[in-house]
Amino acid sequence: MIIKKNDLFMKKVWYLPLLLSLLLPTTTQAQEREVKLKIVQTSDVHGNYYPYDFIRQDDAEGSLARVCSYVREERETYRDRLILLDNGDILQGQPSAYYYNYIDTASTHLCAEMLNYMNYDAGNMGNHDVETGRKVFDRWANDCLFPILGANIVETDTGRTHFKPYIVLEREGVKIAILGLITPAIPAWLSENLWQGLRFDDMEETARQWMKVIREREKPDLVIGLFHSGKNPYLLNGMYNENASADVAQRVEGFDVVLMGHDHALACEKVTNTAGDSVWIVNPANNARLVSEVEIDLTMENGHVNGKHITCRLVPMEKYEADPAFMKRFEPQQKTIQDFITRKIGTISQTISTRPAYFGPSAFVDLIHQLQLEISGADISLAAPLSFDAEIKAGDICVSDMFNLYKYENMLYTMELSGHEIRRALEMSYALWTRRMTSADDGLLLLQDTPRPGAEDRAKFANPSYNFDSAAGICYTVDVTRPEGHKVHITSMADGTPFDENKMYKVAVNSYRGNGGGELLTQGVGISQEELKKRILTSTDKDLRYYLMQYIEQKGRIEPRALNQWKFVPEEWTLSASKRDYQRLFGDGKE
Repeated sequence: MIIKKNDLFMKKVWYLPLLLSLLLPTTTQAQEREVKLKIVQTSDVHGNYYPYDFIRQDDAEGSLARVCSYVREERETYRDRLILLDNGDILQGQPSAYYYNYIDTASTHLCAEMLNYMNYDAGNMGNHDVETGRKVFDRWANDCLFPILGANIVETDTGRTHFKPYIVLEREGVKIAILGLITPAIPAWLSENLWQGLRFDDMEETARQWMKVIREREKPDLVIGLFHSGKNPYLLNGMYNENASADVAQRVEGFDVVLMGHDHALACEKVTNTAGDSVWIVNPANNARLVSEVEIDLTMENGHVNGKHITCRLVPMEKYEADPAFMKRFEPQQKTIQDFITRKIGTISQTISTRPAYFGPSAFVDLIHQLQLEISGADISLAAPLSFDAEIKAGDICVSDMFNLYKYENMLYTMELSGHEIRRALEMSYALWTRRMTSADDGLLLLQDTPRPGAEDRAKFANPSYNFDSAAGICYTVDVTRPEGHKVHITSMADGTPFDENKMYKVAVNSYRGNGGGELLTQGVGISQEELKKRILTSTDKDLRYYLMQYIEQKGRIEPRALNQWKFVPEEWTLSASKRDYQRLFGDGKE
């Protein structure tokens, strides 16, 4: 058989594509690849930068120092494909934050230095960051070498966002958009002078607005929500959807993951949005005891994502030692803080604790009452135990004790309230605090059956104890056999003069309560958010802790005592019920 030259050529041409298809991948196959990303979130760190609690003077489970060890380990695998985010409430809680907020205001803020050292990619604002005041949080944000986000923090004069609304990061060709939002309920808790010139818009409306911009302008492969807001929605003061994170994840299409904070409640689960897509919602709770870890596996083809797999988990930090390089780098600042908090400011004649405050008048809360009345010149004081279980031991009082005595940086307001409104506020407080007893065998306090986190055999309150206001300046009883709204009977002023429900009184309250926090004055009394502002007669320019320190330094020695201006009745029931409930809450049999 004779093969002509042209026939041979044609045979070669025909076999060539087949041969190449067997030996070489196609163009599509050559461009298909996998990208693995990891997103790590801290939230509600509350000043826990070191593995040490400066208030308790003891080791701490969490801390940025431990997170630094974890992140350093993870970066060995992920390199710049690890994205590190903070979700707010990082500037309040420990003296380490307080010192660089208000005492040393010239140095680079310690928190910013630490976050820069750890190479954070973005941060978000929290309500307790706003609580430090614009001068403080703006200085901190400027010290951070990464963007602080806040899409719903808007300047009232320009209509522009005060911080970046979102950022877009690119890792190995993958575009990741991160949108930052804060709970809008700031005006219900914080004095306007702390956030003058700003407003806090609804989260869902803001997310919808910026999602449209992000999709059209940025065309991202992934969209992450960084929301300083909890999971369970609640309409605070009839105006603010305080915990809207899950709502936004479900109602605003486009999010792959929503990182939550604010409510200190662990969460790691999927929800379904209106398009039928799954969205992870994750919350590591507080104090950097855990972090949120999001692993994202992407299949890329021709520069586009054609496959996406996301898993989330919460990682405890207790197994990580504090990073040695971190600790060495920030050792001088730690010594400075230690010197600050161990400074003696006076002495106290007896040990005081918040524990007795739940069962009647206590030296702990009544010390705050006395101070509020003295500073303000008010007729009546309202105050609550701000820490669930705090103690100051007899003997020397140091600066650290002031963070036990008064947990938050609240201002002191003097407000105008009628006698009727004062009683209504107390009625709501005791409704949050106590149950209705129908026999001597019933409990006194309104407790949950679910154990406290970290104290599995201990009960916990059904409501936050920082809303359990008692009063000083008046004498009254709380009859726990009566229904909600009819427990409180005010007999007289503390000096024995008549109490008049129709008279207007000057009342000392902290700024959280005076702005509507806890809803005692809004829901309980019926005063609108706008009307509350008109009731404020005076406000201090510094926080109450500052005045507590000043008061103790001036006195030198304080002898706190319970004022005994109110009590639970009938005592033949409440005294035995108090002992049983004390055991359920604290378990040590002491009172």
